[in-house]
Amino acid sequence: MVPDKHGQDATDGRAEAAIRENFLGQADACDRLGSPFTAHLCRALAKILDRTTQTGRLVLDWPGSAREDALSLRLCGGLNQVVLRGADAELARHYPPAATDAAALTSALPGAIARNDAWLAASLRSPPQTNEIARSAVLYPGLMAIARKTGLPLHLNEIGSSAGLNLLLDRFAYDYGGETAGAAGAPVRLAPELRGGRIPLSGRLEIVSRTGSDIAPVDFSQPAERLRLRSYVWPDQAARLARLDAAIALAEAEPYVLARSDAADFVERRLESRPLDGAFVLMHSIMWQYLPEATRESVETAMERAGRDAARSAPVAWLRMEPLDIRDPHATLSLTVWPDGVTRHLARCDFHGRWLDWTA
Repeated sequence: MVPDKHGQDATDGRAEAAIRENFLGQADACDRLGSPFTAHLCRALAKILDRTTQTGRLVLDWPGSAREDALSLRLCGGLNQVVLRGADAELARHYPPAATDAAALTSALPGAIARNDAWLAASLRSPPQTNEIARSAVLYPGLMAIARKTGLPLHLNEIGSSAGLNLLLDRFAYDYGGETAGAAGAPVRLAPELRGGRIPLSGRLEIVSRTGSDIAPVDFSQPAERLRLRSYVWPDQAARLARLDAAIALAEAEPYVLARSDAADFVERRLESRPLDGAFVLMHSIMWQYLPEATRESVETAMERAGRDAARSAPVAWLRMEPLDIRDPHATLSLTVWPDGVTRHLARCDFHGRWLDWTA
């Protein structure tokens, strides 16, 4: 059969259009999440990307899923790294704290991409590592719910940990509408907007071990890795960057284990070797949709199998802050504790932890 060139061209055109649409969809999300600069940047990239650079070709011919691979955020992070490194003064002129001029930013981008082509192309190969600290304000009351239900110390395990900073969430200070929790006087202070019911914070939270995993963990002791982590904080969100820097300073004095591992392999190993002197907790936030379906199924199977065999003296809990549906405009904090195996949806929340609606 002779290949249909016109048919192939049409297919390629639809694929490219879908890539540009991904950038526009990310722009809408950035608007909702309080980053107008990144929204402007995504819209500009959707408009100006072409195949004259290696970066443009990699993006427009992306072989995987642009959404699942967070393609737009990879490129935005790479450009921010260029600015944070001081490698392109012309591009930096259009970045915060300068006032955003969408037209000027759009005009500046083709030259910036061409000047930094090799760097940007290499940066696309790494998934975003946001390690959003404010999500701990949502996860913390979920851990309190586990502690109250089990009356046991917690062995905390996290997948999609990035640099593992949220493993230290009990070391942060929280203000829930005037009701404080966590570590008073901590350098990281989180005060989400409250919507809905009062958040139950009674009880004692004792975390006796902290272990995280990521396919590309960030070692913030390395200057280049710390820069990479900071680059995924949107440039016009200075408060997020300050929280990240404060959490890094705290983590330098607090030990925890961070493994380079596939999520399913990590969960299997941790369940097999789990201590029986407390509750095993699997935790994750805004990463589930990026896992391959086979990995998600393996994690679910492993947790359910371990849960069926769990004793009340050594329960298994699964706490996740994820959208129930990828089309949801918010995430949901869900908790399953075995051996009962009942799943409760505790709260609705902002993807970055800016607001929390406790519904349980």
